[in-house]
Amino acid sequence: MKRDTTQFDFNIDEQKPLYKGFYKMDQLTITHQKFNGENLTVKRELMDRPDAVCVLLVDLSKDTCVFVEQFRVGATNQSNPWLIELVAGLIDKDEPPEEVARREALEEAGVSLGRMEPICQYLPSPGGTNEKIYLFVAEVDSTKATGLHGLEEEGEDIRVLTTHINQAYEYVTDGTFCNAASIIALQWLQLNEQRLRQLWV
Repeated sequence: MKRDTTQFDFNIDEQKPLYKGFYKMDQLTITHQKFNGENLTVKRELMDRPDAVCVLLVDLSKDTCVFVEQFRVGATNQSNPWLIELVAGLIDKDEPPEEVARREALEEAGVSLGRMEPICQYLPSPGGTNEKIYLFVAEVDSTKATGLHGLEEEGEDIRVLTTHINQAYEYVTDGTFCNAASIIALQWLQLNEQRLRQLWV
């Protein structure tokens, strides 16, 4: 389907600060062009979040994946707010996403990354936040991935989990993974596993 919105106009008429804490929230009044050519003005709250990096850690020589487990405030309405996730972190200023991935792998899982490959970039919830996710896959030595990690000054309490790659795929289908980055990364890995093995193993 051909897209016909690239020349559409929009204007931020007003941006009013609502809250500034760990994250920031503004109220935006925006006028944008409708599909029929008319204009529409709406008010929306926008959470202003830094962009983030998520990285799937794989050890293809041992058929394993490495994840982290931690408490998540956004999951407190779920049966278990301790989520199994990818290593992840926010981008500071103009820091390259690849450097963030390597830093966070050391901080959260105690491992150094080898070769990396980008998976995709995506907006996790563009209806209410401007955050962009940079998603990667990276090779690690899973024998060094163990223990508890995280920065105390950032309120982190992180446990490392290593699992067989087939078990990780099952976590996608049985609902163990309930966050987008993990699901996207593992579905990508299923499609690209053999190609990565030819490159990395």
